[in-house]
Amino acid sequence: MADGKSYRVSSPVSLPPLTRDLQIDYTALSFVMPQRMGFRYLLEGRDKVWQDPGSRRQAFYTDLRPGNYRFRVIASNNDGVWNRTGATLDFKIAPAWYQTNWFRWLCAVICLLLLWSIYRLRVRQIANSMRARFDERLAERTRIARDLHDTFLQTIQGSKLIADDALSPNTDLPRMRQTMEKLSAWLGRATEEGRAALNSLRSSAAEMNDLAGAFQRAIEECRIQSSMDASLHVSGETREMHPIVRDEIYRIGYEAIRNACVHSQATKLRVELSYGQDLGLRVCDNGTGLDAEVLLRGKQGHFGLQSMRERAGRISGKLTIESSVSSGTVVSLTVPGGIIYRR
Repeated sequence: MADGKSYRVSSPVSLPPLTRDLQIDYTALSFVMPQRMGFRYLLEGRDKVWQDPGSRRQAFYTDLRPGNYRFRVIASNNDGVWNRTGATLDFKIAPAWYQTNWFRWLCAVICLLLLWSIYRLRVRQIANSMRARFDERLAERTRIARDLHDTFLQTIQGSKLIADDALSPNTDLPRMRQTMEKLSAWLGRATEEGRAALNSLRSSAAEMNDLAGAFQRAIEECRIQSSMDASLHVSGETREMHPIVRDEIYRIGYEAIRNACVHSQATKLRVELSYGQDLGLRVCDNGTGLDAEVLLRGKQGHFGLQSMRERAGRISGKLTIESSVSSGTVVSLTVPGGIIYRR
């Protein structure tokens, strides 16, 4: 009987889904002392050991899972002799629609899609947050450039005009003239440096993302200072990125190229720039390498390695520096494309 409904004992017995209460009646014949007969039963697929109900001739099960089962029962006579063969009954409980394998696979696929959607949403949130920070920094740099042009450079230019006026032939004080000459020279140099800083800030906001060209110019500068064999290799299609990101990547690469030219005593320098799903930069040389302590903590009074790591952290990049005496130094930078590339 299943949930109060009787079924004919034909093997196998098919029971409907969500069967909860199962009752199996069994018996054995004895014409001598039936009250002293014993029984044992085992439900394969549920029970681990034989159940001993004594002389009870019923087995009860509740909340059986969907699947195939075999019920086995054996009996003993009044002398305690057991029949080891016994009787068996095969039955199965059909699964409900939400207990089928295809439903479980569907749930697994939905969960994976949900996790993937959450991951993509999180990446998009991080990317939007970083772009907002980049735009804020770009606006700040533009403001600084505007302030340099409107106040600083004009003030210095006015000071230079005053100094030049003091240098007119009508001035009879030689000491004042000498002082004004020095003042004019220093103010002229400050004006040139201010214009250079202004051009650098404005070009950073307006120029295209020509990282390859920037690194090529850095390599040409390196060739002037050293006789090493330096080369640049670019792979992938050039992707546009935020100017702030481009500047940070350039500063990291420029620092690595400059260190190789000035400190490594290398004969070969190779710069690799790759545009793929992520942006990759690799600068390697065959020089003397870095000391382990310097690689870990940096050189006293120098902040090049620390600055490179800080710049990589600001753009969510992964920077690794490997160095040995036999193989030189390799600086590798990987920046997530989903964050830095402009769509």
